[in-house]
Amino acid sequence: MDNINVTNNNLNIITMSTLNSKRFVIRKSLIGKNQIISFTNKKGITIEYNHDIAYEIMKDKLNAMNCFNKYKSYTASNNIPLVLRNVELV
Repeated sequence: MDNINVTNNNLNIITMSTLNSKRFVIRKSLIGKNQIISFTNKKGITIEYNHDIAYEIMKDKLNAMNCFNKYKSYTASNNIPLVLRNVELV
C-alpha cells in the first residue's frame, strides 16, 4: 500500500458583508475597500452599490467639494446622485 501525503492548505476566505446605511454615502475611509453599501430611499426602493465604483465615477466632483475635503464624506439622503443613475454599480 502506498503512503499518500495530504497537505492541508488553509484557505483564507474573505467575506465582505454589506454595509447598511440610511442614505447614499461616499467616505474617504472606505476608498479601496471594495465595500458594498445598501440603503433604502424615501420611496422605499433599496439601492445597492459598490463604494469604489461610485467613488471612481464621482472622484473629480468630490475632490472639488470643500465639504468632502473637510468632513471626508459625501451623503445624499433621498437618492443616488444623478451621475450614478442607470450605471452598473455592483
